Amino acid sequence: MRKLLVLALVGLAAQLVDGSLGMAYGLTSSTLLLLVGVAPAAASASVHLAEIGTTLAAGVAHWRFGNVDWRVVTRIALPGAIGAFAGATLLSSISTESAAPWMAGILFTLGAFLLVRFARPLRTDRVGGRLRGRFLGPLGLVAGFVDATGGGGWGPVATPALLVSGRMEPRKVIGSVDTAEFVVAGAASVGFLIGLGTEGFLLPIVGALLVGGLIAAPLAAWLVRIVPAQLLGAAVGGVIVLTNARTLIRAAELDGPVPPVLYVLLAAGWVAALVLAVRALRRTRRDQTAAAAAAAAIAAAAATAGVSPAPEVVSAGLSSADTPAAH
Repeated sequence: MRKLLVLALVGLAAQLVDGSLGMAYGLTSSTLLLLVGVAPAAASASVHLAEIGTTLAAGVAHWRFGNVDWRVVTRIALPGAIGAFAGATLLSSISTESAAPWMAGILFTLGAFLLVRFARPLRTDRVGGRLRGRFLGPLGLVAGFVDATGGGGWGPVATPALLVSGRMEPRKVIGSVDTAEFVVAGAASVGFLIGLGTEGFLLPIVGALLVGGLIAAPLAAWLVRIVPAQLLGAAVGGVIVLTNARTLIRAAELDGPVPPVLYVLLAAGWVAALVLAVRALRRTRRDQTAAAAAAAAIAAAAATAGVSPAPEVVSAGLSSADTPAAH
């Protein structure tokens, strides 16, 4: 019972992170399950089965808060489902001994990506236009495959790619990715069911993760508007890197002074990423304040002169106040 309660709290925390960043529920949950000795395929299968419920709740919550672009959802969900089914089938056919380093390597890489991604300023411009299907389709396919084989990865692959495009509001990127993940999680679960059978799903773990995630989903959809993604992304990335480094070091059979040195270097990298994330967040907020002040000055000068400022001039000053780091 104590372990299940801990897993429920992990599910709650993972969903808070996922709903606020648009990523990391699977990464966080799978990393913990691998850490306590759950087989990679069973860990990924259990996490994805729990995600059917958590992503449904998250999608509904994001929809109610106006965070979903349904055009994007429809264009990444189906390719994502195909990639997830293929990835689940592949992982189910690999032995546990071979799959553990593979899965840990994917999680480690994605964790490092989060560190790099959130240690520098997030893109703030808006280039306009619509995202094309020839971009969204392959993105969904790759993200779905990585998600199933790594026990997580849908968000870390899809969310940054959509943010970098600059064509969607950050909150809509996160809401749309979370909503599409419902279809991806369902397809991955079907793939694991075919490859592993019902015994591949650890139902007590599924239930605990699901309960925690369902409690957190509505709160996370609200937090996406106020939580600094810059700090949260860097913090989660470091946790994922350090925990999966343990599996990789064991697989490489490193001993002596090498493992402690590697842990120290990784920890130092994590601290450096957090420092850079704080600096980037402060710089972004200073830019927001300056832009808002400039827009107010333009409006005041125009009012004094008795003319209306050009809408594009005011919007140029205000647009930088709605940045990914602000969300």
